[in-house]
Amino acid sequence: MYAIIRHGNAQFRVAPGDRITVCGEGFKAGQTVEFADVLAVAGEGALRFGKACAGAKVTGEVLRAGRSPKILVQHFRRREGYEKLRGHRQGEAVVRIKDIVA
Repeated sequence: MYAIIRHGNAQFRVAPGDRITVCGEGFKAGQTVEFADVLAVAGEGALRFGKACAGAKVTGEVLRAGRSPKILVQHFRRREGYEKLRGHRQGEAVVRIKDIVA
């Protein structure tokens, strides 16, 4: 059995036991997370999507929460001795999928 869920701007195909990395702040390790925005559910030989899976939800447990490694963005202009280095770190959490309730 698997489901397709939407979290933020991303969609994930998940099955029980899978690990996914989701963006966002406010997660804590050990916290139970519920994904209610389920786009499709497949199992027992049938694929359901739209209104057919309106009551479906996916639950998971946060394994690790924190921030991603720093991404360095460099600006450079030739022959001017100009360099600028900026960094960005996105909040993220690793979630293990526990159950899919269709």
